[in-house]
Amino acid sequence: MFVDSHCHLSFPELLPRVGEILEAMGHAQVERALCICTTLEEAETVIALAARDERLFATVGVHPDTEGLREPTVADLVALARRPRVVGIGETGLDYYRLNGRSIVDMQWQRDRFAVHIRAALATGLPLVVHTRSASDDTLALLREHGAEQGALRGVFHCFTETHAVALAALEMGFHISFSGILSFRNAQALRDVAREVPLERCLVETDSPYLAPAPYRGKTNTPALVPHVAQALAAAKGLTLEEVAAATRGNFERLFGLPPGSTLPATVAAP
Repeated sequence: MFVDSHCHLSFPELLPRVGEILEAMGHAQVERALCICTTLEEAETVIALAARDERLFATVGVHPDTEGLREPTVADLVALARRPRVVGIGETGLDYYRLNGRSIVDMQWQRDRFAVHIRAALATGLPLVVHTRSASDDTLALLREHGAEQGALRGVFHCFTETHAVALAALEMGFHISFSGILSFRNAQALRDVAREVPLERCLVETDSPYLAPAPYRGKTNTPALVPHVAQALAAAKGLTLEEVAAATRGNFERLFGLPPGSTLPATVAAP
C-alpha cells in the first residue's frame, strides 16, 4: 500500500477529474492521499474533498507565495482545523525563489504568516506541512524560535530539495522529510544522495500533484496514482525493496498525522 503525503486535488487541473483520479489510485494501490490547502478561499473545497472519500484527508493553510488574498489568523486556522478529516496545518513556510525585485528584508510578511501557522500548529497539536525554497536558513530559524528544538512542533518538510545539512537540521527538530517525483529526475543525483542518508523511519513520499510527475511521466500532469514511482526512486536510492519503502512511508504517514493503520501491504507489490 502506498500513501501520497502531499497533493493538490483542489487545483483546476485535477478537481474536475477527481472521480477518475480516485479510481486510478485504487488500481495503483495508493490507499491514502493528503489534500493540501494553499489559501483560505480554497479551504472549503479541500475539506469537502476529504469528506468525499475515506482515502482522502485535508490540511488547512496559506502557501507562502500567495498574495492578494485573505490573510490567515491563528483563530482562522484553529477553527478550520476542528473540521472533520483535517489532520495538518499548511502548507506553510518561506519561499524567496521569486522576489520580483524585492529584498529578503521585504519578505517580512511571509515570515509573519509562517509564524501564524506555527502558532496554530502549537495550539492544535497538528503537524506542520513546511514549504521552503531558497529560504532554508530563515525557515529553520523561525522553527527554532518557536520551540521546535524542544519538541514542541512536529511535521514534514515537503518536496524536499535542500542539502543534507538542512535535512539533518530538520531531522534534529523531529521533522519528517518528504520526497517528490524530483527524486526520479536524471539530474537529481545530489538529492538522491541526501535521500540515502535520511533514516527510513523519517521518510515520506508525495506527488505534489498536479506538478512534478516522476519519470517516466515527467512533464505530464501528475496525480496520486504516480506516487509508487516516487517510492521506487526512494527504494533505489536507499538500496531497499519497494515493499520496504511502501510499508515504512505508510506507517510514518499514519503516525505523523495520527491516523489508524490502513489495510496491510500485500505480500508482493509490483514495481511501477
